[in-house]
Amino acid sequence: MTLRLAFMGTPDFAVPLLAELIAEGHDIAAVYSQPPRPKGRGMKEVPSPVAALALKHDLEVRTPVSLRKAEPQAEFAALNLDVAVVAAYGLLLPKPILDAPRLGCWNLHGSLLPRWRGAAPIQRAVMAGDTETGVMVMQMEEGLDTGPYLLTAKTLIGRKTAGELTDELAATGAKLMAQGLRLLESGSVTATPQGDEGATYAKKILKDEARIDWTQSAAEVDCHIRGLSPWPGAFSEAGGERLKILYAEPVDGRGAPGTVLDDQLTIACGSGAVRLTRVQRPGKAAMAAADLLRGWTLAKGTVLV
Repeated sequence: MTLRLAFMGTPDFAVPLLAELIAEGHDIAAVYSQPPRPKGRGMKEVPSPVAALALKHDLEVRTPVSLRKAEPQAEFAALNLDVAVVAAYGLLLPKPILDAPRLGCWNLHGSLLPRWRGAAPIQRAVMAGDTETGVMVMQMEEGLDTGPYLLTAKTLIGRKTAGELTDELAATGAKLMAQGLRLLESGSVTATPQGDEGATYAKKILKDEARIDWTQSAAEVDCHIRGLSPWPGAFSEAGGERLKILYAEPVDGRGAPGTVLDDQLTIACGSGAVRLTRVQRPGKAAMAAADLLRGWTLAKGTVLV
C-alpha cells in the first residue's frame, strides 16, 4: 500500500530512510530539507545529503528557511498528504504543518525517548556513557520530541563511535519507519504516550566543547572522544598544534592529567589513562596513531592541553 507523503530531513542520518521510502514505492510529493550550504575551498553551495538523493530521483525539493509564515504553510497543505515523514530535518514544525497531513507527521528519532530529546541524541548518549540506545518512530506534536511513539528498536552502544552508531541507527530506523507506515495506514497499531519521567535534553553539539578535559577519568574521556567522532572530533593541543582524537582505548596508567606516558601515545587522565589509536593533524587525513608517530614525535612527558 502506498501513501502520498512529504519527506523532511537534511543530514546523512536521514538518507537511508528516504531511500527506503523511494524503494517502497510511496508517492513522495515533495522533499523538504535545509538550504544548500557553502562547502569546500571554493565555498560552493552544496545541497544537503537528503536533497542530493531527492534530486537524483527527480523529486521536488523545497528548502524554506522557516515554516512559520502563511505562504509555506499553505504550500504544504496544498500537497494533500496522507503523512509527513521527518528525520533530523532541522526546523521546528508549527501546528498548521503538524495538522495538515491526514495521518499526521511521524518522526524517526535516534534515542529511546524520553531520554535525549533534542538535536543531538546519538552523540549525547555516547558522551554520557549510556549502555544502550535506539530509534523510535514517534508522532510529532508541538512539544520537543514529546509525542507518543509507535515502534522502537534498541541496540547496545558498546565501543561504538557516534558516527558508527548513527549509521547503524539510520539503517535500522529506515526499516522501522517503513514498518510503522504500513501499520499506521492499516490502523492496526496504537501509539503509546511517552511520559516525562527520565526525560533528558540532547542539546546541539558545539565545537567549543570538543576540547578534552584530561582531569576527567579515562572512562569519561573515552566517552567524550567516541561521542564526538567523527564530528566535530575531540581534540587536544601539543606543541601549539591541535590534534584531533577520533578513537582511543582506556588502559592502565598513572600520571599528571594530559601527560604522555610512553611511546605508544598513552595519555594520563584524572584516573587511569587512554591510548590514542586514531588521530588527525590539521590539514591531514585521519590516520592510525602508529602512522602519526612515524612523522611526528610526542615524547614521553609532553603534556596535552
